[in-house]
Amino acid sequence: MESPLSESINPAAPHHLPAFITAPGDTDVLMWAVGIFLLVAILAFGNLYLHLHTLPERMAHRGHKLQFEIVAVLGLLALFTHIHLFWVAGLLLAMVDLPDFGTPLRRIAGSVEKMAGGPPEQDSTERKGGDATHAGGTDEAKARIEKAAGTKSEVHGHA
Repeated sequence: MESPLSESINPAAPHHLPAFITAPGDTDVLMWAVGIFLLVAILAFGNLYLHLHTLPERMAHRGHKLQFEIVAVLGLLALFTHIHLFWVAGLLLAMVDLPDFGTPLRRIAGSVEKMAGGPPEQDSTERKGGDATHAGGTDEAKARIEKAAGTKSEVHGHA
C-alpha cells in the first residue's frame, strides 16, 4: 500500500502542463507581464484621450484671446459633463477664423479724435512710459506741444 505522502502523479492529471502554470512558490511571470502591459496601455490610452480632448484648444491658441477662452470653456464643459456636443462646438469654433474688428475700429476712433482736436487715447498695446527719445522732456518737444495747443484754440472759431 502506498503512503499518502508519496509523490506519485494522479492518473487523471495531464502529464504535460502549459508553460503559464507555475509551480507553488515560483513567480508568475505571465501575471506580471500582463499587469505591466495593462498599466502601460491604460496610461497610453489616457494620454491619447487627453491629447485628443485638447485638440480644439490647441487649434484656437493661434487665434484671438476671446475665441481661445470660449473654446477652452467648451472643452472643460465637455470634459466634466460628458456632453460631446460642447467638444464638437469648440472644435468648429476653433476651425473658424474670426475677423478682427477691434483693431480697425480703434484706429478709426483714434483718427477721428485726432481730427477733432482731442488727444488720442494711447493704445494698450503700445509701451507705456517709453524711452528717453519719446519722453517729451526736451525743449523742442515742449515747444511743439505748446504750439499745437495754441493752434487748437484758434481752430474752434469755424463751423
